[in-house]
Amino acid sequence: MDEDRRGWRRCLLSGAVFAVCMAGTTLPTPLYGLYQEKFDFSELTVTVVYAVYAVGVIGVLLLAGNASDAVGRRPVLLWGLGFAAASAVCFLCATALGWLYAGRLLSGLSAGLFTGAATAYVMELAPRGGASRATFVATAANMGGLGCGPLLAGLLAQYAAWPLYLPFIVHLVLVAGSAAVLLRLPETVRERRPVSEVRPRRPGLPPRVRAVFGPAAAASFVGFALFGVFTSVSPSFLAQSLDVHDRALSGFVVALAFFSSTAGQLAVGRVGVGRSLPLGCAALLAGLALLAGALRWELLPLVVLSAVVGGIGQGLSFRGAVSAVAQASGADRRAAVISALFVVAYTGISVPVIGVGVLSGPIGLEGAGLVFIACMAVLVSTAGVYLLRRPVPAAENGEGAATGSR
Repeated sequence: MDEDRRGWRRCLLSGAVFAVCMAGTTLPTPLYGLYQEKFDFSELTVTVVYAVYAVGVIGVLLLAGNASDAVGRRPVLLWGLGFAAASAVCFLCATALGWLYAGRLLSGLSAGLFTGAATAYVMELAPRGGASRATFVATAANMGGLGCGPLLAGLLAQYAAWPLYLPFIVHLVLVAGSAAVLLRLPETVRERRPVSEVRPRRPGLPPRVRAVFGPAAAASFVGFALFGVFTSVSPSFLAQSLDVHDRALSGFVVALAFFSSTAGQLAVGRVGVGRSLPLGCAALLAGLALLAGALRWELLPLVVLSAVVGGIGQGLSFRGAVSAVAQASGADRRAAVISALFVVAYTGISVPVIGVGVLSGPIGLEGAGLVFIACMAVLVSTAGVYLLRRPVPAAENGEGAATGSR
């Protein structure tokens, strides 16, 4: 019993470290309007600054996604915390736009290192037989941490002094505390190898995975694209179109999408992988429709509803997608296939968002948003119809990859 208690304490502590790192990646979200005022840049620049994060994540996934399997979980996570701290320092020192680009890139490197290593670490620290509960901890830490970032920054920016500095100072303190916690936790990789053995891995798709991968990747792309729009341009839309200048409220709306994703991911255990993908596509389509209504009629309640419904759809579809492709892959190719899914997902969080920024100049933010919604609706509808015609086989044991991080 004492050993179980010790194992769960370690599991929860590692989950807290995971959450702190992920919170740093969304911390600037409610602050972009202030940076626009300070540095006088366009909506397109906001989306590019945001998308630079995805470049860092994809780069790490492709070049060093398996590093923790070789050198150990703790060294990789400590490097991830180091990049998170460096990112916060860039935002604290920001005197020009280049600092924001550097901060977002470093944040992406941090998230790329944490995504796989932290999920594996949380699950390995759990007591024997606790895989399902450990998956919950990893899921909550990942998406919950992403939601806490804009919520924390929004509250501090609205109700405390130094809105462009205090959130990052607080995060630096949390990162330092996380490093201290991590140094007291045990290493779980027994046979460590030198860093020279870490090799870039090319995502690969065995033939039997391709039928599942296409619709799963499409749903993941749309879900992450929806999150990308929420976290990059929704604060600007709230301020410009709805005259909502409360940064705490802006941060809360973005946080709702991530918290709802956590709920959607947890629901997969009850719904089942076979049903979660088409249900997730349907919820994403509903979320997109609500967002279109919010843009068309400029209604805050519809923005909130779109965050909740779209977030649930993203959680259902993404956890279902990861479980489906993991089940269809052989053990020797599973990591490469999941890496390919993540590359598609993080492309979704960047390319469409930049497209919205490009279009916002000639046709306005609302028009650009409606074009984005139309394109994503076609994509997710096609994936949903395909999944209804060719359902993913039900999997009882696909929970290990629940967060999509391994």
